Amino acid sequence: MSPVIETEEHQALRAAVAALGARYGRDYLARVAREGGHPDELWADAAKLGYLGVNLPEEYGGGGGGIAELSIVLEELGAAGCPLLMMVVSPAICGTVIARFGTAEQKRTWLPGLSDGSRTMAFGITEPDAGSNSHRITTTARRDGDDWILTGRKVFISGVDIADATLIVGRTEDARTGRLKPCLFIVPRDAPGFGRTVIDMELQAAEKQFELTLDDVRLPSSALVGDEDAGLLQLFAGLNPERIMTAAFAIGMGRHALAKAVDYAKSRQVWKEPIGGHQAVAHPLAQAHIELELARLMMQKAAHLYDAGDDMGAGEAANMAKYAAGEACVRAVDQSVHTLGGNGLTREYGLASLITAARVARIAPVSREMILNFVSHQTLGLPKSY
Repeated sequence: MSPVIETEEHQALRAAVAALGARYGRDYLARVAREGGHPDELWADAAKLGYLGVNLPEEYGGGGGGIAELSIVLEELGAAGCPLLMMVVSPAICGTVIARFGTAEQKRTWLPGLSDGSRTMAFGITEPDAGSNSHRITTTARRDGDDWILTGRKVFISGVDIADATLIVGRTEDARTGRLKPCLFIVPRDAPGFGRTVIDMELQAAEKQFELTLDDVRLPSSALVGDEDAGLLQLFAGLNPERIMTAAFAIGMGRHALAKAVDYAKSRQVWKEPIGGHQAVAHPLAQAHIELELARLMMQKAAHLYDAGDDMGAGEAANMAKYAAGEACVRAVDQSVHTLGGNGLTREYGLASLITAARVARIAPVSREMILNFVSHQTLGLPKSY
């Protein structure tokens, strides 16, 4: 990439993370997922090198950077075939929210561990009956003396089994209006009444998905993150980094698949020339490369706006980046599998499993249709259909 776009520091970070990723690669992550384990060795190495908390404040052991740096780490690990999904959740969403809005005690308790990777946090917003409509969230929090009592259900929550706590989005009653408003609570993994059930996914990944039940979970007042009246603001402060990091995840995956296909197209010979010499093979790969590069530019813009404190501008750009990256990733993976033909479906080449994985970037954390709704309403000023 042109140094006009990316600083020398960012280029050096890319190169260093790419070197770490090359030591592990896709085979490592596939083996860990097959065995039902977690990528603990890679997580520990990334932590030791300071990559996991690169976006968190220096005073708490972080790198003092932003989402721009953290997205580079995830993209390059993805390009090496070994992305760490919990990076999207633990340092990007939870770490950001606590760093920006947490109490002094919450920062002291959580940020050093999130920075050095010794502690992780999951994030619980999606519900069985709410889906994309966060206004329908039914997980409620009510006061009981100085405590909070949480009741509700969550679904498709990543990594709860390994996380020390889950940042749960609940709703409290506004004393003035009587309406429910969002609030964020830190729920420890072993809190009484906090149950989890693994969801049987076709997707083969090291990070498992869970359905959660909160059955009158009692929490101290210190579990509430930030200001009870600023819950919505705090929520979106975590969702924008989530979209940017999902874009990084998708771009890395697309680059990994494309690199495999390009290598294959250079060496696979059926007629006189390698198949990469045929435009019907070469042009779709070139197109996939262009689309991934364009998505990366949008991701960099979104990260820049977010790190500069422009939450409104970052909201639009993060949604666009996530949309563009999801589409580019799906097409790159599809074309890469197609380029390899039958080999694209073998375990040896490791591309077939990415067909399922690539869909995640279109679906989560928000569907492409909801992003199109956002852009049509917020950017273009068109009337709402719902």
